[in-house]
Order: sequence, then C-alpha cells, then structure tokens
Amino acid sequence: MVTVYDKTAAGTVARPRHPEKAARADTPLLKKPDWIRVRMPGSPVYAETREIVKTHGLVTVCEEARCPNIGECWSQKHATMMIMGDTCTRACAFCNVATGMPKPLDADEPRRVADAVAKLGLKHVVITSVDRDDLADGGAQHFADTITAIRRATPQTTIEVLTPDFLRKEGALEIVVAAKPDVFNHNLETVAGLYLKIRPGARYFHSLRLLQRVKELDSTMFTKSGIMVGLGEERDEVLQLMDDLRSAAVDFMTIGQYLQPTRKHAEIKSFVTPAEFESYARIARTKGFMLVSATPLTRSSHHAGEDFAKLQAARQAMR
Repeated sequence: MVTVYDKTAAGTVARPRHPEKAARADTPLLKKPDWIRVRMPGSPVYAETREIVKTHGLVTVCEEARCPNIGECWSQKHATMMIMGDTCTRACAFCNVATGMPKPLDADEPRRVADAVAKLGLKHVVITSVDRDDLADGGAQHFADTITAIRRATPQTTIEVLTPDFLRKEGALEIVVAAKPDVFNHNLETVAGLYLKIRPGARYFHSLRLLQRVKELDSTMFTKSGIMVGLGEERDEVLQLMDDLRSAAVDFMTIGQYLQPTRKHAEIKSFVTPAEFESYARIARTKGFMLVSATPLTRSSHHAGEDFAKLQAARQAMR
C-alpha cells in the first residue's frame, strides 16, 4: 500500500499526494488472490534501467502509477516514459499519479527522453503523460516534439503514444497525429456508467470520438484503448463498451484488473478471475478487434513491443 503523502528530500511531509482525496473516508481493502501476485523487482538490469531513468531526470508511469509489472518490464529495459511532469490536473478516483498544479513544461525533456530511449536500446517505446488542462493545447506539441526527438535519435524505434483526452483543446489531436506515432492509445479506463464516479473530469463519448477521429485523420495508424475491471461494472456494460470501441474502428483492446493504490482511492468491488478475463478476450476477438489482451495483470504498455509486432502481422494477414 502506498503513502498518501509526497515527501521532501529530507523526509518531512510536504503535501498530500492527492489533496482532493485526503478528507475521504477510508475504503475497505480486499485480499489479493494468488493470481494477482508478482515478484518484487531486484535484478541487475532493473537497477540499470532505474539508473538511466534517474540520470536523465525522467518520470515514468511505471513508478508513478505503481504498476505491478515494473519488475518484469524494467528487468528487460522496458520503461514507459511519462512526459510533462509528475503532477496531473485531473483527479480520477483510481489513479496514483499526484494531483495539483503542474510545473511549466521543460523544453529539454524531449531530448532527454530520446537520449534515454537510445541508451536503453528500445525497439519500441511508449510515451504517456499526465493530463495538462492548464496548457492551451493540452501538451499536444510536447508530444509531437518528443516523437520528433526520438525519430532523430533512434529512427528504428517504433513509437506508441498514450495520450490524455485533450478535452476542449481544439486542434490538439491533429498535432499529435501529424507527428506520426506508430500506435495511438487513449484509454477509456471504465464503462460509461461509472465515469461520473471514476473519471469525473472526463467524458466517455468524447474519448470515443477522439479514437474515431484518429482513424479519420490517418487510417493507417493503429489505435488502441484499455479498461480496468473490478470497479463494479456489469458484464453487459463491458460488452457494450467493446461495441463502442469497434464502432470507432479501434484495433487493439486491453483489459486488466483494477488495483487500489490507497484506502482513499476507489475501492475494488471484485477480483475478476482469469477464466472471466479469457471469456472477455474471446468475445472481443469475435467482435473484430485485431488484437486483444485481457488478463489480471494486463496494462496498456505491458508487452507493448511484442503486441506491436502482432498488430503488424495481423494487418499483413488481412491483405
């Protein structure tokens, strides 16, 4: 279980990590089943990856969101870069990323990200970010600058972006798509009926339209979206969400188990069994997704490089 406070270098309490959640009553915690447990990180390669990230002054969603797969991924030198700082302007009920007013953008960050990608020797990289509602373009140009810097440093690296929704940011999506990432990912996160509770700052149908618009701008670009289950959604709601994603021509869907960061976050209503995940995967494939990943520990960027190769193979097979 993670702390609800960020600390200064001296170890003193600086501020609540999630000030909007500080006064909330604690939610109950469910004991994790055996299938959700992972090994603690500690390999030499993990330490090397951590040092490269630290040396370049970068933020990773692996750390900020306390991803359960960090040990596996970093032991293979796979890290998901989180650009535009470590503070989000949204306050989603499920997320462990700190909330508040972010610092100004760091113009040198794209170069440092590209340098780290080169040093890690990444064949495929995922670039995500916090929400930056304080910026006129939501950070779209910073995404584009990061893509450009990576292309310049390591032209052979394929790039996947996992973007915010750019809500009320006219023209922002077009900036990112014009930079030509290989995969455009934007997560719906949960079913429509839970948005007010789980994603109060977002809009379900806006996110769907964002994904649909990517295909209208560039029909060759792979699109991807993911959700968490175990938040209280009904099975029929998940199946409807699958239909909605297919209506937006989304190629790849991920489904993973929600894990509660602290007692102040949305509670886990249930642990979905591996058999139920397999059922969801089977149904999603019949609905026409090019690729589906549905397991308890599935996360958006987990095995992203391998999945990109599968997407390319699936598209080739359809020709």
